[in-house]
Amino acid sequence: MIERYSIKETKEIWDEKNKYQIWLDIEIAAAEAMEKLKIIPKGVVKKIKKKAKIDINRIHNIESKVHHDVIAFLTSINEKVGIDGKYLHKGMTSSDVLDTCFNLQLKQAGKILIKDIDNILTVLKRKSLKYKKTICIGRSHGIHAEPTTFGLKLASFYEEFKRNKRRLEHAINEISTCAISGAVGTFANIDPRIESYVAKKLGLKIEPISTQIIPRDRHAYFFSVLGIIAGSVERVATEIRNLQKTEIQEVEEFFEKKQKGSSAMPHKKNPILSENLTGLARMVRSYVVPALENISLWHERDISHSSVERNIGPDSTITLDFALNRLKNILDNMNIYPKKMLKNLDITKGLIFSQRVMIELTKNGFSREQAYSLVQKNAQKAWLKNISFFDTLKNDSSINKKISSKELKKMFEISYHTKRINIIFNRVFN
Repeated sequence: MIERYSIKETKEIWDEKNKYQIWLDIEIAAAEAMEKLKIIPKGVVKKIKKKAKIDINRIHNIESKVHHDVIAFLTSINEKVGIDGKYLHKGMTSSDVLDTCFNLQLKQAGKILIKDIDNILTVLKRKSLKYKKTICIGRSHGIHAEPTTFGLKLASFYEEFKRNKRRLEHAINEISTCAISGAVGTFANIDPRIESYVAKKLGLKIEPISTQIIPRDRHAYFFSVLGIIAGSVERVATEIRNLQKTEIQEVEEFFEKKQKGSSAMPHKKNPILSENLTGLARMVRSYVVPALENISLWHERDISHSSVERNIGPDSTITLDFALNRLKNILDNMNIYPKKMLKNLDITKGLIFSQRVMIELTKNGFSREQAYSLVQKNAQKAWLKNISFFDTLKNDSSINKKISSKELKKMFEISYHTKRINIIFNRVFN
């Protein structure tokens, strides 16, 4: 992943240094198990630990000749360890190391993403409660619908990220398996107890049945969850982008003192961070399809999944980590304009109360069809003439015969639309 969209902690998970260290940890843990089971001589592991050193340049040099990364790694380690190196990788196959390592890296990255989501949840909860009663217009199809509150918008995002956290926790659990089962997964040349030992040592579970690889449905699920989280990031980013439009201007990304919005137009303050998140979300989602396609491999294994995972493992987790951190900062620092929300609420001159008027008409002798037609006729008149919806209704003889102006006025109360907000907030935050 490019530096621009990378955060050090997650990036380091995918560095060769961490990868080769995990490979060595796996090999040593397997040797420890073999020593305990008296498969290899006692005292060997202690000598291996003392002598084994990772030399990345040497690994690359060997790989350029043998064209096999695990063999290059083992050869490099054996050069340091000497004769005792023959006890490493005994009965194992390359995928035992590669797959167990990959799953451990995904687990490590997943835990960072969980922390990122926790940070977003903290901000969303605080802001939701702060703007719980801040009235704004709710929109459907981009058109003014009925009043809501900005706090409810944020609470909706909060609940979605709660679901995302649960999904990711489950996906991490799903991916946290270890396979040390040898060629084609039969344990013909390695004791299953070695797998159990390595799994416990690395904080993983045993893979109940592997072929020569860990089944890729696990990985497909993990990357699919990342794609869903990316979709949630984009949902929030898109709302901010829309609300920052000049003609709406209810919300605005924080704009630093020396920041420039446009090379041509000095007045511009563009929602560039939210737009950036939309793009990054597309990237994370794009990794889902190849992960799904990796499920179907030939027989007990092939390596068509390998090139895919070398790309999507680092890129998806690093990108999503960056995106979640950026989203948290946007939410934490964005400017919110309640006065503009109220101003926008009145743009339609009361049309947003049409449903309540229709419902009340049905309580006063009108059928639903009659009520709908009456309200729609007056709403269109008010809209076309840019006049008060209340006045058009008040002056409609079919309506004022049955409903007084005072009763009609009650139908235009904002409080009607916020009376059950506490119920929703209790559902979300309790």
